[in-house]
Amino acid sequence: MSLPSLSARQRYFSRPILDMVRRVLPPMSDTEREAIEAGTVGWEADLLSGDPDWKKLLGLGTQALTAEEQAFIDGPTSKLCAMLDDWKITFEERDIPEDAWAFMKKHGFMGLIIPKELGGKGFSATANSEIVSRISSRSPSAAVAVIVPNSLGPGELLVLFGTDEQKRHYLPRLADGREVPAFALTSADAGSDATAMTDRGIVCWGKHNGKKTLGMRVTWSKRYISLGPVCSVLGLAYKLHDPDGLLGGDEDLGITLALVPSDTPGVNIGRRHYPGMQAFPNGPNSGTDVFIPMEWIIGGQERIGQGWRMLVTALAAGRSVMLPSMSCAGMKVAAFTTGAYARVREQFNLPISKFEGIQEVMARIAGETYTIDAARRMTLRGIDMGEKPAVVSSIMKYHATERMRDVTNDAMDVHSGKAAIDGPRNYLSSGYRAIPIAITVEGANIMTRNLMIYGQGSVRAHPYLLDEMAAAQDPDKLQGLEAFDAILAKHAVFQIKTLARAVGRTWSLALASSAPVNGPTAKYFKQAKQLSASLAVVSEAALVILGGRLKRMEMLSARLGDALSELYLLSGILKKWEDDGRPHDDLPFVDYSAQMALHRCERALKGVIDNFPVRPVAWLLKALVQPFGTRYGAPRDRLAQQVSDLLSKPNAARERLTQGIFIGEDTELSRLAHAFADTVRLAPVRARMRAAEIGDIEQALAKGTISEDEAEQLHVASALVREVIKVDDFAPEELTGKPAKRKPRKAPKAPARARRRSTEPAAE
Repeated sequence: MSLPSLSARQRYFSRPILDMVRRVLPPMSDTEREAIEAGTVGWEADLLSGDPDWKKLLGLGTQALTAEEQAFIDGPTSKLCAMLDDWKITFEERDIPEDAWAFMKKHGFMGLIIPKELGGKGFSATANSEIVSRISSRSPSAAVAVIVPNSLGPGELLVLFGTDEQKRHYLPRLADGREVPAFALTSADAGSDATAMTDRGIVCWGKHNGKKTLGMRVTWSKRYISLGPVCSVLGLAYKLHDPDGLLGGDEDLGITLALVPSDTPGVNIGRRHYPGMQAFPNGPNSGTDVFIPMEWIIGGQERIGQGWRMLVTALAAGRSVMLPSMSCAGMKVAAFTTGAYARVREQFNLPISKFEGIQEVMARIAGETYTIDAARRMTLRGIDMGEKPAVVSSIMKYHATERMRDVTNDAMDVHSGKAAIDGPRNYLSSGYRAIPIAITVEGANIMTRNLMIYGQGSVRAHPYLLDEMAAAQDPDKLQGLEAFDAILAKHAVFQIKTLARAVGRTWSLALASSAPVNGPTAKYFKQAKQLSASLAVVSEAALVILGGRLKRMEMLSARLGDALSELYLLSGILKKWEDDGRPHDDLPFVDYSAQMALHRCERALKGVIDNFPVRPVAWLLKALVQPFGTRYGAPRDRLAQQVSDLLSKPNAARERLTQGIFIGEDTELSRLAHAFADTVRLAPVRARMRAAEIGDIEQALAKGTISEDEAEQLHVASALVREVIKVDDFAPEELTGKPAKRKPRKAPKAPARARRRSTEPAAE
């Protein structure tokens, strides 16, 4: 590098900093770079900037369903749900019924994301989410049969990257169910680190349709592949090598994706796993030296080595749409049933919804459900506007599935024995067993929280960091310095502004923040803006001081990701209330959810500061962004009681919270709904009996406390409640599958004294 060509700023300021960055910056593999650069950045960048533009967020509006989409939900989707019996699917047949498969194929459930011009429905992400949510509320296994063809699989990859010929051939066949897809990603030797796959392909010449063809010999062993045992076309990820230089380039070509008909010689499918006792087809597959022509590569030969970027981009659908939709459905079922069950179930002559311990749990259920549903809707709006959210997909996957786990556990606690006994009457246990699957798939949650949310978000959502990293790794040192110098000046101005915002908003107790609205939620907008600035300052300190070490300090990175996630979820909460027309009845849900998000965000930032390894920097950060300690507490008991009360009474807020699940006409949920409505309607009659200190219906009728009509209604309601709280029992042979062994009864033995007497000679 020619020193005279450098300016004073470049020589004495930018160059020393760049040298330091080059020393501390960890090496980045091509795979890591592709993952970071994949997808798009949206609202999370505003939150990490320290100055979110709330008006921009609220101006996005909502994605309304089209008449065709709504008709599909009300018609075929509801009909499919009515056909499904999750107990039979899970425990009796252990498979999705053939009539359900036929119905899904006939009505286009397999092609929701495929464009209309290629035979699919071409539905919006919002519509797909509502469809999957409704099916999930009835049967998780059936939902998976719809999720796989419409998320990470051949369909999504073909829509995004396929050649015109591949699209014309496969997409109509996938849309109408002639082809059943699966995608084989997870190697038998790898887990969440999909790039560690040992599946290999070797470029070679072979025969295809009787002709000499350039292709690959691929050997693989995969596991955990949903729909794999029944698929007709298998999407396959493998590492491609060209040792003979047949393609004229590098030997190691990288991860490549291909479409392989499952009847291709050498492909082994059919065996099944049994994940969480769920009945959807899932299992291993393998192949040894299977010849694959070049034309089977998704996107054609020009896409060789681009498989990981393609996968990460396509993952946005599953992680942002399908898994949150499935999770949200489970949470809504838990909220719907727990609120109703707690009202109809009595202990000590009181509905259990009146006990504060139950109220605390029910408030958590309602608050978490409102939060995830709000974030789901906000995310879907971005996707329908063209976003491919990489960072947000990690936020949504992690928090939706984790909170589904928490909410389901809470619902199980409230239902107690009702939820512990399996059988057709149990509407919680199937979802409960499916939770570990959602936690694990498409990036295990521990990895997602500790490595992906902030690890990817800090780079992608930062206004300058990715460009600075690129400049630091530029092999042309002078060109890299010039680029770095230009970015560094802007970055320095950004840091000064961010620090000023954080200090001003923190020391003014968020009064220096602004809100786009007036009214009861204005304070939350201001407080979120204050915490956004605090996060930006703490994040800058972590990136600048710790550098490459931060990548290995997973607990610290996870807390920074938690803070970013809570701000994202809070944004969804505030946006949902505005989008819904600011319904006053929903305010307890909004207050509870917003206060909990603020509390968790602030607590996460405190955890970063408390554990920051450079203690003088930690003390400075505390003085700047948390000089008064933590100010945002968890919701108060009185608010929790208000939320619980909303959940345990029929009202519009409860209906909005649980909207979208399938109730049906002759289901456990419909019977519970009727018992709930009758119990609340007859509460004044029960109160009259309690005031007269009469517990028996007939006695109350005899004394004139209630009328004959009221007595009849009470009898009907009581019978319905007894039916609702019943649990299942089985004959032993039903559970063991073996004929009952019944020992023949023997005549009872006479007592010893009687036997002795009977043998004594008669007295003469």
